[in-house]
Amino acid sequence: MKTRILILGVLFIAMAAAFVLSGCAATEKVTSKVGAQLWGENCLRCHNAPDPTDYSDAQWEAVGDHMKLRATTITDEERDKIVEFLKSAN
Repeated sequence: MKTRILILGVLFIAMAAAFVLSGCAATEKVTSKVGAQLWGENCLRCHNAPDPTDYSDAQWEAVGDHMKLRATTITDEERDKIVEFLKSAN
């Protein structure tokens, strides 16, 4: 339980940082953005944040592939960074 709370706390901080940094993100190249920032800018607009440990690495890969098709605004590189960020919690 403590681990889950810790992970959610870290994700919340990463999400908050991503939103704060997104104000100056317009001048950055996408390639310089990290997975946490991309996750905050893209995925959290439509979803509540699931606990990354709710899914296995293989499931995150499948989710990433599915969302690449649904969220046509993200690139393959962005999807890969988001998936790697989420898998890092496992």
